[in-house]
Amino acid sequence: MSHAEREAFGVYVHWPFCLSKCPYCDFNSHVRHAPVDEERFVRAFAREIETTAARVPGREVSSIFLGGGTPSLMQPQTVGAVLDAIGKHWSVARDVEVTLEANPTSVEATRFRCYRAAGVNRVSLGVQALDDASLKALGRLHTAREALDAVAIARSAFDRYSFDLIYARPDQTPEMWASELKQAISEAAEHLSLYQLTIEEGTPFFGLHAAGKLKTPDEATARALYDVTQEVCAREGLPAYEISNHARAGAECKHNLVYWRGEEYAGIGPGAHGRLDIDGVRHATATERRPEAWLLNVEERGHGVVTDDSLNSEERADEFLLMGLRLVEGIDPKRYAALSGRRLDPHRIAMLREEGAIAVGADGRLRVTKSGFPVLDAVVADLAA
Repeated sequence: MSHAEREAFGVYVHWPFCLSKCPYCDFNSHVRHAPVDEERFVRAFAREIETTAARVPGREVSSIFLGGGTPSLMQPQTVGAVLDAIGKHWSVARDVEVTLEANPTSVEATRFRCYRAAGVNRVSLGVQALDDASLKALGRLHTAREALDAVAIARSAFDRYSFDLIYARPDQTPEMWASELKQAISEAAEHLSLYQLTIEEGTPFFGLHAAGKLKTPDEATARALYDVTQEVCAREGLPAYEISNHARAGAECKHNLVYWRGEEYAGIGPGAHGRLDIDGVRHATATERRPEAWLLNVEERGHGVVTDDSLNSEERADEFLLMGLRLVEGIDPKRYAALSGRRLDPHRIAMLREEGAIAVGADGRLRVTKSGFPVLDAVVADLAA
């Protein structure tokens, strides 16, 4: 398939700094007490963009995602310079989606209009909860009121915005979550990302949980909370389009669809991952995670890539399956066969259909059902075996 047909090409840019580290977070984020040298980082971002574009020239960028860390700690001119560098080395689609992740604090919200002027056209706010006690427990630095004020500023500055909430929090009941969700939807306009709280090794929450000081809902309650999420969102016009993401029709995040549909994207900045097609081979790239080490690498050799694996057809097909089945639209088994050189096992498909975990559409697409989604990992493992 030519690249002209494979239109989607995303660029992910990682800003690794945060004001404080949230106790549930296992992302590549770092707290620095001295001011960050943004000009030096911008030069490095531009350099890594240039080097990456030389490996995959001639792409048209359909989406850009500034993630972190906390990208809303960047000066608007820093964001503008990164976007300029992307536009200098690749062509950019007229309808490009440019998302910036932001903390919903008043300090950062005052910059929203400047980000808009710099070229950002969508913002994703890490609200996480709409009650103060939960926010405090999650280690967030904002109040619910401040978050909703920031959402209002986002609404006035951007046509498109989204926010994240974390559920299955300690002591949360399905009733509490349903009312919080309704409030969120009345504020959210078009897109919500809703994640179950997971206890990740190496985070403060992991230690607290192991010591019995942090109780998360049991399996039955977590399942009830998931079901409430699906019902309330669907009823309010924001059905799931991916296992944790809900949107009005047409308001899906284009950038995230690049990942889930197994399309191509460049990963720029410390700890960023990429998937690049070079001479018909899919490369899985990852950069140095430590910001200062990444910076030195880029200054020395033009990029911070520390992993660059060529995926074989089996790995490529498994990744396509793993990502694609997270989507409500499902996957085309013909594409799986083209990638892997073998068909999905019709016997396994028949068994999973019988169990009600997957459905096959009239168009031949394979989709995980409502009852299959809560056990998605098992369904994928079964199909991939």
